[in-house]
Amino acid sequence: MTNRSTKMYFFSLLALIIGACSSDDNSGAEIPEEQEETGIEKSTIIENYANLVYKNYQDSYAEAELLQTAINTFVETPTEDNFEAAKTAWRAAREPYGQTEAFRFASGPIDDNDGPEGLLNAWPLDENYVDYVEGAETSGIINDLTTYPTIDKATLESLNEVGGEANISVGYHAIEFLLWGQDNTDPSDLLAGQRPFTDFVDGGTAANQDRRRAYLVATAELLLDHLQLMLDEWEPSGAYRATFLALDEDVALKNMFTGISTLAKSELAGERVFVAYDNQDQEDEHSCFSDNTHRDLRLNLAGIANVFRGSYSSVSGASLEDLITEADATLGAEITAQLVAAETAVDATAEPFDFAISDATERPKVLEAVNALRALGDKFVEGASELGITVSSELPE
Repeated sequence: MTNRSTKMYFFSLLALIIGACSSDDNSGAEIPEEQEETGIEKSTIIENYANLVYKNYQDSYAEAELLQTAINTFVETPTEDNFEAAKTAWRAAREPYGQTEAFRFASGPIDDNDGPEGLLNAWPLDENYVDYVEGAETSGIINDLTTYPTIDKATLESLNEVGGEANISVGYHAIEFLLWGQDNTDPSDLLAGQRPFTDFVDGGTAANQDRRRAYLVATAELLLDHLQLMLDEWEPSGAYRATFLALDEDVALKNMFTGISTLAKSELAGERVFVAYDNQDQEDEHSCFSDNTHRDLRLNLAGIANVFRGSYSSVSGASLEDLITEADATLGAEITAQLVAAETAVDATAEPFDFAISDATERPKVLEAVNALRALGDKFVEGASELGITVSSELPE
């Protein structure tokens, strides 16, 4: 074979090989899903979420223990210093718990039929269901010795939300009311409730001091009991953790997306911020007695960010943010930017929250936060859709 013939043979053979490869690549046949290469496994995101939830509840329990210790110390030695220490411990206990709100609306154990959410964080609380209020010095469970002769855990838990959703007898906000009392100050004063510690001192400023002390001790114990339920469900051998990890991966991801999108758009932007903004009523704010609502809002958003970014405290791993960015880098960047915008807007609202919703200069910032949170919820829904997952950000009926 001549050199010319050899070259022609070589190029002909090469053309056949290239043509064959090109034909395979452009045949239009889809690569089977199980053969697709992906850098992020959905299962790792789901497992990281379970670890994150458990760690957050662990921290909530640990801070609630410190709160109980501070309350017991005050009850045993009811001084003004110990009273202030109990208030400080309550605020500290809200820091981790506020972030767990991102696990709600996600078909998890906190919200199920026998879930403890209403026993932990229900609000708003009708003060005169628990204790005296201005103009009604004998109102409340504490002052009704005939109907409620005994103040103990079983009695208080059984009375929660009896006769109305605002008839809240236990949980963080019942403790808050006991420690701060009503906030009857003007928002411009930047003051929380002014309950005197002597309400708990024998012969002090209000009747039934012994029952008020017993009520405070019982609610602190119940707080731990109900948080323990969440630890039991989410621990490594927990019943719900096993159920969650066994879900179809897209169902588990849908639960996660539903939790953060609903909290952002409907619950946080709507129920917790806009309602109070629209009514200009501090009674509608989440922690109205202690003026801690500004922290509640920031912590709830931090919980949303934790779930989306896959990181909380010592837990960090594959995340929803990673998964969306892998599917569509542009959309991933948009959602991340909207989260940052929401964080900036919420951080810009005034402290305390009752001042933010009442002051003419500060009110526009609150509305900006509402709009940023709503947009964030919508972006989460869009991100889920990109993954083929349909999510609603509306509160369940």
